[in-house]
Amino acid sequence: MAQHIQDKEMVNDILSMVNSSLSGYANVITQTSNQQLRQAIQQIRNSDEQFQYQLYQLAEQKGFYKPAAQADTQDMQQVKSQLGGM
Repeated sequence: MAQHIQDKEMVNDILSMVNSSLSGYANVITQTSNQQLRQAIQQIRNSDEQFQYQLYQLAEQKGFYKPAAQADTQDMQQVKSQLGGM
């Protein structure tokens, strides 16, 4: 059981760090005018997004992460209307 808790904490810590990095990449990308640098950072971000999703799937399979319940159609329509029908 102790190993399970350590694994869960480690996975959650890594997910948290990757999510933070993804936010940082987004900020850097929007502020970068050099096209080559921008593309390089976008590639790193894309790779990290793939890694994050794979780790998320592992965490969900092992029961380390429980996703929120899916919104129903009425909830989605309400949010859409509040955001101006996007």
